[in-house]
Amino acid sequence: MSMTDNTERPHVIKDAKGKRPHFYEAPGLDQAMSMIMVLASEMATLRDRLDSAERVAKAHGIDLAAGIETLDLDQDALEEREARRQGFLDRLFYLARKDASEAGKVETTEGYNATIHDIAQQ
Repeated sequence: MSMTDNTERPHVIKDAKGKRPHFYEAPGLDQAMSMIMVLASEMATLRDRLDSAERVAKAHGIDLAAGIETLDLDQDALEEREARRQGFLDRLFYLARKDASEAGKVETTEGYNATIHDIAQQ
């Protein structure tokens, strides 16, 4: 699919099975680093695309900055941006969702009651 092809392809998130490697002792730090890497990847891609747009516009004598400042988006454009934003957030919080899903699968009434009992004993 080329960069000019506007067709959407279905997005399927597949969860990796098994334990993930852990590099940091502090709880949640591996997850935070994963999120930072997703953000860094998104930022690098965004910067490359913006640079390309600026270069193309300049080659055609277009003042892109002024056009961006005065751009008025219609509802379809706003909805497309929101869908893109939600896809980004889905990728950003992937590990948090996966961890929550895995934790929910192992949680049982007996385990919950045992935890409550342990807390009451303290």
